[in-house]
Amino acid sequence: MSNLLSTSTAICGGTAVATLGPVIEAEDSEVAYALSATFIFDLLTVIAFPWIGMFLGMNDTVYGLWVGTSVNDTSSVVAAGYAFSEAAGALAIIVKLTRTLFIVPIVLIFSWIHSKVKNKENGHRETVKIKIKEIFPWFILGFLVFVGIRSLGIVSDSTVNGISLTSKFFMTTALGTIGLKSSFSEVKNVGVKPMLAAVIIDISVVLVSILVLSIIF
Repeated sequence: MSNLLSTSTAICGGTAVATLGPVIEAEDSEVAYALSATFIFDLLTVIAFPWIGMFLGMNDTVYGLWVGTSVNDTSSVVAAGYAFSEAAGALAIIVKLTRTLFIVPIVLIFSWIHSKVKNKENGHRETVKIKIKEIFPWFILGFLVFVGIRSLGIVSDSTVNGISLTSKFFMTTALGTIGLKSSFSEVKNVGVKPMLAAVIIDISVVLVSILVLSIIF
C-alpha cells in the first residue's frame, strides 16, 4: 500500500498505481484504495488550486510549475492548470509529462526489488521479466507528436480552437469518470491509516513545491 501511494504521488496518479500494482502483486482492494485516495485528493486540487494560486498572486509560470509538480493525475493537472490560464495549463502539462516518464525506471526498480524479496521468501532464484513496451506511457509520444504539428503550423488556428473546445468536453467527461471510480466503501474497508498517510504525502508535496518555487522565483 505504501508503495502504491508514494508512487501515485511522485509519478502520475492512477496510471502509476495501475501499472505498478500487478508488478508488485498488490491486492485488488489495495489498488482500489490507492486509486480512490488519489482521485479524492485530485478532486480537491482541481477545485482549490486555482483559487490558492490567485490568492498567493502566482503568475502563469509559477502556477504551472506548482500544479505540474504537485498534482497527481494527468487529467487533474490539465483541469487545474487551464482553470488558471492557457499558459499555465500548457506549462503544467509539460512538467507533468516529464514526471510521468519516470514511471519506466520506477517500475523497473520496484520489479527488481519485489523479485529479490519474493525469491528470498521462496528460496529460489526465479526472476520476474518486465517488458518496457508494457510499462512505457505511450500517450506521451502522442502528446509530443501533436506539439510538433502545432509548432510547425500544419493546422490552422480555427481548427486548433475547435479541437481545443472538443478536448475540454472530453476533459469534463474524464473528471466525471474519476468521480465514478472513487468509492468511499472501498476506502472504508481498508482502514484510515493508509488514507492518513496519503494525505500527509500529498500535502507535503504541495508545500515543498511551493517552498522550492518561492526560493527560485
